[in-house]
Amino acid sequence: MPDRFDIAAPDPAGMVASLSSLGYSLEAAVADLVDNSVSAKATKIDVAFTWDGEGSWVAVTDNGTGMSLPELITAMTPAARGLGAERTAEDLGRFGLGLKTASFSQARQLSVSSRAAGEEWHTRTWDLDLVEATRQWRLLHDADAETTRILDLLRRDLDGGTVVLWRRLNGYGAEETDADQTTQQQFYDDANRVERHLGMVFARFLKDVDLRVQGQPVPAWDPFMTGHPSLQRLPPEDLAFGGSSVRVEAYVLPSAQKLSKDDYNAAGGPRGWLRQQGFYVYRRRRLILVGDWLGLPGMRQEEKFNLARIAIEVPAELDAEWSVDVRKSKVVPPVGLRRHLKRIAQRAREQSADVIRHRGQIAARRHGSVFVYPWRVDRPDGRIKCRINRDHPLVMEVLRTDAERRKVLKALLTLLEETVPVEALRVMHEADAADDPIPFGGDPSQHEEAVARAVQAALINQGRSPAEAKAMIRDMDPFSRLRGFWSE
Repeated sequence: MPDRFDIAAPDPAGMVASLSSLGYSLEAAVADLVDNSVSAKATKIDVAFTWDGEGSWVAVTDNGTGMSLPELITAMTPAARGLGAERTAEDLGRFGLGLKTASFSQARQLSVSSRAAGEEWHTRTWDLDLVEATRQWRLLHDADAETTRILDLLRRDLDGGTVVLWRRLNGYGAEETDADQTTQQQFYDDANRVERHLGMVFARFLKDVDLRVQGQPVPAWDPFMTGHPSLQRLPPEDLAFGGSSVRVEAYVLPSAQKLSKDDYNAAGGPRGWLRQQGFYVYRRRRLILVGDWLGLPGMRQEEKFNLARIAIEVPAELDAEWSVDVRKSKVVPPVGLRRHLKRIAQRAREQSADVIRHRGQIAARRHGSVFVYPWRVDRPDGRIKCRINRDHPLVMEVLRTDAERRKVLKALLTLLEETVPVEALRVMHEADAADDPIPFGGDPSQHEEAVARAVQAALINQGRSPAEAKAMIRDMDPFSRLRGFWSE
């Protein structure tokens, strides 16, 4: 092996620029800090956003195991722990870059203060302006007076653990910050976005970890609605690969018609229904990829697949095979698993499309009793026609009038049939929106009871007994989905 060589050390200024430009979003960067807190076995983690114009700051505080001074210096050194470093089962890291790259992407100053059991607090600071000016990796001892004041405030109620503080935030410098209410609102809107993201990424930890943003507990977000009775679960599969097992569980969520407005909005998640469909990849219980079809051939996001969501549990030892990136936000499935993943995805997508397009109602309307539905769907000449059911007892009762008035009512019915808002219905039907019209729905109100009473009176007028009339109403849409006097 040649023994002549040059030391080609990277320029600190160029390296800082590179590490700061890895494409972290704010929420992904904060999540990387929370990873470290979880790995340190913290049971309480606080994320704080404090507005002060160009002096605004963000901090993540935990009560975990903390670090000794040598451990802190290692944690602050870029890539000090590489891929081959031994990690515990709770360690969510991979490259040893997360703390630095996440922080450098959001702030020009990073201070970390930590205290392990039986030790004092140790603090180290990166000032990127100083690194670029001196072209040296000068890791500063302690911090300036204002940073120390903030650290003291954050450590006040901690016996041990770690505080990570970002100051001189990107986008909030003296020339960039307009210290008005709009900018301040944007700052706190960012905090709200971070909260929603953390609730999604760390949902599986929140039973054991008290995670808070701005002092408020972060609610866990379950993308699969596992507690809902109308959820469809496909059989789970354990796919063998690389000496390990990759567990895949596919779900088809309930349609909007079976969800309350609040449940529908919550199930849409932080990114909305369209961008939440697809695979959810977990690594050590931490969500690392949210709603993506993994680049599988022929699979793209479409409204009709909104209900299809699939969980994948990837063992950490398969990081390399899945090409987990530095930000833990992108994966590429191994070639040997792609056909199985595509097969599972196709089945979930087909069931999602079936639920959204059909909802099991059109067939029932075609084959049900003549009195059940106020509308009929026919194909008299190969084209779909929506017709008001003239055999419905309420329609029959209305038409029992003098010839002149009956003529006007029939004209009205024909007008309604010929002006069905097909385009608007198609849009609602395909998107399956939460605000789709639902016939009555829920417990019957006085208005709905009055309609049922009118139907009962019409049936009795047409020769049915009261008991027969109630039995017929029980089979009618939408009363078959409600409880009322006809259910007694």
